[in-house]
Amino acid sequence: MNTFNQRVIEEFRARRGAVGGQFEGRPLLLLTSTGAKSGLLRTNPVIYLPDGEDRFAVFASNGGAPTAPAWYHNLTAHPLATIEAGAGTYQVRATEAMDEERDRLWARQVVADPHFAAFQERTRRRIPVMVLTRQHTRP
Repeated sequence: MNTFNQRVIEEFRARRGAVGGQFEGRPLLLLTSTGAKSGLLRTNPVIYLPDGEDRFAVFASNGGAPTAPAWYHNLTAHPLATIEAGAGTYQVRATEAMDEERDRLWARQVVADPHFAAFQERTRRRIPVMVLTRQHTRP
C-alpha cells in the first residue's frame, strides 16, 4: 500500500470517516476488496456517490489514468467486499453499472464533483462505475 493511501486510511479511521486535505468535505469510504491475483485483502480510500439507502456508486477513474485501479479488477474477480462508511462497517456486493444506469450515475457524479469530468477527459477508456449494494449480514 502506498504511503498516501495509508495516511488517508489512518485519518479516516481515527476521525470516524472524516478526512482533511483533498478529500475534505467529499464523500469517502474505505473499500476492502480481495486481490484478483494475490487473494490478499486490500483497502483503498474511494470517493462514492450514495444511490439509495443501501447502494454506493464508486468510480474507477484512477485519476484519469489509462488503466482502471486495482480495486476495480479485484471487485470484478471477487464481488464480495467490505466498506467502512462513517463509523459503520458493511459487507457489500459489487456489480458493474451498465448502459443507462452507468450513464445516470456518472452524470450525477460529474455534477457532484466536477473533477470526474476532468478524469474522463484525460483518458480514452470509458471509466467504469461499480455499484456496491449493502448486504444485511455482518462483515
